[in-house]
Amino acid sequence: MAVGTAARELQLKRGEFAIAVHMGLVRVLVQGGGRPRVRKEEVDRLRSQDGFPEALRERVHTVGTAEGARLLGISPDRFTKLARAGCLTPITFYLNRYRAVVWLYLAQELVEFAARQSQLLVGKSPAWVRSRLEGGADFRARNWRSRRIERLLSFMEDPWARAAVLAGTLDPVQLAEVVDDLYERAYLARIRPEPVFGPTGSPSAREAMGRLMQADEPDEMLWRRVGLIMELDNAREARPAPRPGDEWCPGIELGPGFERGQESELVPVTEPEPASVSEPVQVFSPDPAFGPVPASEPAPTFVPVRDSDPDRDPATDPAPAPTSAPEAALGLLARIGLRRRASRRPCR
Repeated sequence: MAVGTAARELQLKRGEFAIAVHMGLVRVLVQGGGRPRVRKEEVDRLRSQDGFPEALRERVHTVGTAEGARLLGISPDRFTKLARAGCLTPITFYLNRYRAVVWLYLAQELVEFAARQSQLLVGKSPAWVRSRLEGGADFRARNWRSRRIERLLSFMEDPWARAAVLAGTLDPVQLAEVVDDLYERAYLARIRPEPVFGPTGSPSAREAMGRLMQADEPDEMLWRRVGLIMELDNAREARPAPRPGDEWCPGIELGPGFERGQESELVPVTEPEPASVSEPVQVFSPDPAFGPVPASEPAPTFVPVRDSDPDRDPATDPAPAPTSAPEAALGLLARIGLRRRASRRPCR
C-alpha cells in the first residue's frame, strides 16, 4: 500500500510516520525507482503489537521548547540554553508564521536525557556550557544535520549514493570546487535521497531544509569536503558516473537493511544483507523537516588537520610509507581546496 494509506492504517500523522520510518520502526520497500510502499504484512505486524496504537505514537511523539521544559522540570530558558549548547538534539523542525525555525524533540529522548544527565537540570550550569553560550554557539542545527546525515549514510553502501548525501551539505561554490565534473554533479543531484512522502511542503520549507542541510562552520565544511572526496574516490573506482551516450553500468550495492525482492523491489529486513541490482537505488528519507534519531550526546566538534605541530620532534616520527608521484599528487589534503578530476575508465 502507499505510505499515506499505511500512515492512516497505523493511526499516525504524516510527520509521525516519517519519523517512524527514519527510526526503523516501520519498514518500507521501493520498486524500480518508484514511490516507497509498505507491505500489508508490515502494517498487520505493527497493529498486532501490544499497546497499539498508543505505544507506537508514544515512541514518535515530539515536543517543543515549552512542553519539553515542563517534561524535564526546568524553565524554557534553561531548556533553550541546553539545546543551544548541544546537550539536546532536535528530531525535526517546522516554520512558524514568521518563517522562523521551531525545533522539536523526541519526548522519549528527553526523558532518557533527564535520567542520564540530571546534574545539568539543577544548580549552576557547568563551565563548558557557559563558555559555549557566551561564545554565541548554537549546536541545534549542526547536531540535527550531523545525525540526519549519519542516519542516511547507514542506509546505503553504494559510494555514489553516499557521495550524494555528503554533496548536499556543501553550497554550490564549494561543491564545484570538490566535484569539478559537471556530469558528476548532475548525477549526484539526481540520486540524492528524497523525502518518504515526496518533495512536498511549501517553497519556504524546502528552502529552509536546504539551508539547514548545509555546513555553516569552517571546521564542519572541511570535514564534509574531506568525506565527500573520500566517497568520490571510492565511487570513481567502482564505476564512472553516467555520461551522455554511455550505457548504464550495473552493480550498485544496497545499504544495510535492504534486500532485493521480486522485480527489483527493495525490502527492508532485520539483518543487513547487501545485494546488487541493475537499477540505481533511490533511498528515501523522511519528510524534509525530519531528521535522524537524536543522539544522547552532542555531536563532536571536528577540528581541521594541521600541517605541522610545533611540539613535534621530526626525528622521532616513523618513516612514511613510500608513495608514488601520482599518488602524492592526488593526496587528500592537496585536493581539499581544489579537486582535480580523477581518471575515468570507460563503461564496459
